[in-house]
Amino acid sequence: MPDEIIILRGVSKHLPMGGRPLQILQPISLGITRGQFVAVMGPSGSGKSTLLSLLAGLEPPSTGEIVVNGAELTRLNEDELARFRGHNIGFVFQAFHLIPNLTALENILVPLEIMGVAGAAARARELLDEVGLSARGAHYPAQLSGGEQQRVCIARALINDPHILVADEPTGSLDAANEEIVMRLLRDLHRQGRTVIMVTHDPVVARLADRRVDLHHGRIASQEIFAMADEEQFDEVLEEMWVINESNELAEVGRMSVPGALPVSLAVDKMRQMGLVTVQAHPPQPHGHKPVLDRCHDFLRPAEEMPADGDLIVGFTDRGRQRAADIIRRHRLAERLFMETLHMQDEQEIEQQACKFEHILSPEATEKICTFLGHPKTCPHGSPIPPGVCCGS
Repeated sequence: MPDEIIILRGVSKHLPMGGRPLQILQPISLGITRGQFVAVMGPSGSGKSTLLSLLAGLEPPSTGEIVVNGAELTRLNEDELARFRGHNIGFVFQAFHLIPNLTALENILVPLEIMGVAGAAARARELLDEVGLSARGAHYPAQLSGGEQQRVCIARALINDPHILVADEPTGSLDAANEEIVMRLLRDLHRQGRTVIMVTHDPVVARLADRRVDLHHGRIASQEIFAMADEEQFDEVLEEMWVINESNELAEVGRMSVPGALPVSLAVDKMRQMGLVTVQAHPPQPHGHKPVLDRCHDFLRPAEEMPADGDLIVGFTDRGRQRAADIIRRHRLAERLFMETLHMQDEQEIEQQACKFEHILSPEATEKICTFLGHPKTCPHGSPIPPGVCCGS
């Protein structure tokens, strides 16, 4: 049985409204595994923030039982709940809630001062460094950008080294650049083993998580595990890297465009953790680029849409190169099958079907197709097909 750090059993919330109860959250049951990253989504008024407040012990449920890290919150009094939150839960809010007359460093120290813990300034400085604000510790909130204020909030949430991080729309008021910085910080915190529960309206931000819970009218409408969809996007990145390398060009984050919900930079970061790719900083010297022609996809991106240089250079690990070769092999064999055996003529249709086949063909089916086609060396457009086991030496 999974180690569930948060368990909700029949939990509901209603408020009195004009002599009758207003149901905010219908009775729900939910388990969150230790170390999981969960995104809670849904339209305004669906109960997202209420659910977050309940599982964080900020307000009591109307019915049901809430167990967090072994403690049954509904059995704790206010003082016990405050101590529990102080030791177990870190909070990140969309509105920041920084104290305006305290510096960034002093704001980070507030939770420990409330708990009566002294001598934590060194830890607060470490956290400022971790969120990239080591030079901003003496600045007041009004002197910080929105993204910098949110990073101070994240550092403040971590000062008590919590098991659980609760984030309510942490990127909702940020521009795209600061949103990505905050998303990376949340990913890093998750990798450290923390359980993260995040409310968001943004489906791209939600894909940062392992799991999505959708609320509608106070009920859990659906849940989704993202692993399979992410794997398909990783395949697309590997495929594009392969084609770029075939043209003797460098694969660069910022100059790659692949389908999928994750920004390419975050997809590449996940792939690096999985041991599929390596990354290195782009050298400061600019260099020329030629258009990359993918004979199976036409141009990956028109030259005029590309930035001058990418942010990072991405390379294959041995495992990533083999996985990329397998993807390319399936795609190009499928193209030959559709054109030569099934006599399909519509290039767009062939491409669409080949893109589906590259994700679903098993190794056994791939080898049988290759043998049936006579072990072709190129796709119909002349691009080489990586050989498989059935092709011999």
